[in-house]
Formats: sequence, structure tokens, C-alpha cells
Amino acid sequence: MIRLAALLALLLCLGPAAAQATRSLELLRGEETGIVPRYLLQDPNGRAVSSEDFRGRYQLIAFGYTYCPDICPTTLVEMAEILKQLGDKAGAVQPIFISVDPERDTGKVLKTYTEFFDPRILGLTASAALLRRTADNFKIRYAKVRQPGKDPQHYAVDHSAGMFLLGTDGNLIKKFPFATPVIDISNQISEIIKSR
Repeated sequence: MIRLAALLALLLCLGPAAAQATRSLELLRGEETGIVPRYLLQDPNGRAVSSEDFRGRYQLIAFGYTYCPDICPTTLVEMAEILKQLGDKAGAVQPIFISVDPERDTGKVLKTYTEFFDPRILGLTASAALLRRTADNFKIRYAKVRQPGKDPQHYAVDHSAGMFLLGTDGNLIKKFPFATPVIDISNQISEIIKSR
């Protein structure tokens, strides 16, 4: 943080030509700026679930979809391993997988998918409008990718990756970028749980 402040000060001394570089550094530093960790979605049984339902517990949230060939299964394997490494502390954490593909990820599909990795992982989805609002709140981008001339039902969903940790008060604590080592995430969550 001190090095970043020093670099920003140096760039400011360089004059107006450095304004764009300064803005870029602020964006890099403030990836979590503007995130509003709120959602209203549905669980696999069609019951409404909101971020408020988990007050008193930490929430570890990932976005994706069940047809994802690589990033989502990797993320859920990591999420399950984090729970395992947390041991007794895992009860303080609600792991959540939010599908951004409501057309194909029905409640039943989502439940089967998340339980394969760990039965504690809760799959959530909703209408396209509610998902878009949730994604916007978390600064998640996603879009369908169809190949010309292919069946329109066979598509991929390009989406942001990583995991979000919300506190017991529902506020954002941290975003873990995709490919953050599992042991690092587990240790950080463990320390957060111990310190509160």
C-alpha cells in the first residue's frame, strides 16, 4: 500500500500526462470498489433466498454455470477443498454457487451439480432480470457466446471468475481472484473467523 501511494505521488508529480496512468492504478487497486453484495434469487426448490438470509454466517460466493467446461468445476472443487481445510470452522461459512444460465440451470440441475462437489454448496439462480441485477451488484460480467451456424441451444457463457467472501453482517470482506491458491483462501478465511 505504501509503495502504491508513493507511485501515485510520483505520477502526480509528472503532470497531466500521467492522469490516465493514475486512473489505471486506482482501478487496479480498487477492484472491489462499488460492489454491493446484495441478491434476491431462488434455491433449487424455488424458495426465495436473499443475502440477508445468512446473517451471522460468512458467505463464500462464486458465479458460473453448470455447462462450464473448466473454470466453474475448478472453482467448485476449490470451494469444497476450502470447506475441508476449514474443518470445524466450515460451519460458519455458507458456500454459494450462483448460476448465470437460468435457461439450462433449473433447480434440479443446479442441485445435482453442486452436490457433486459438496452437499453444503447451495446453488442459486433466478429470472434473467434478477440475475442481471445481482451480477451488476457484484460487478460480474457475463454473456452468451454462440457459434454461427450451430444449434442456438448449444452455447457457452463467458463470465467473470473468482470468489467473494461476505462477512457475518452481509458486507463484502474480500474478493479472491480466480487461481488464488486454495491454502491461501482457507488460511485467510480461518484467520477472519478466529479474529471476529
